[in-house]
Amino acid sequence: MKKTLLLHLATGFEETEAITIVDVLRRAELDVITVSVTGERKVTGAHQIPIEADQLFEATDYANASMILLPGGMPGTSNLMKHAGLTEQLIKFNSGKKRIGAICAAPMILGSLGFLKGKKAVCYPGFEQHLTGATVLSSPFVVDEHIITGRGVGTALDFSLEIVRLLKGDMVASELRSALVIPD
Repeated sequence: MKKTLLLHLATGFEETEAITIVDVLRRAELDVITVSVTGERKVTGAHQIPIEADQLFEATDYANASMILLPGGMPGTSNLMKHAGLTEQLIKFNSGKKRIGAICAAPMILGSLGFLKGKKAVCYPGFEQHLTGATVLSSPFVVDEHIITGRGVGTALDFSLEIVRLLKGDMVASELRSALVIPD
């Protein structure tokens, strides 16, 4: 069975990050499913843009998922952090060394769960104190073991392309970067 990547949406998510990640990964022919943690498929982002998620959290099969993705935004990140079921899945993924990606404010979720201790990470400027135990860098994104973190909207393309590189290889990521007319 094909492994899926699950991008989670909560009220107040950062729209550009969520859509960029889904768009780039689907262009790379990765199976990405958007998951609402709100109990409704329609989720409104931080800038009042509604997005219809593919499915609800309650209907999501985490056993066949290969990666959990968390866009940032406020209060989206706080809302994701409050979801007990998502927290449980994040803990399982981290314990099993399955891939987790978080961008913007969302790496603070990983920091609060202790996942970043002894790792390198990045986040939106001003949220560094939430990356408990991490060595905080200022690059657009950082991969440390099974966790990838990104800084924010302006780095969403590079963050997404790095996920493509990790999952599909250098050539696919390079071809996609070129097709999207993104400078090296």
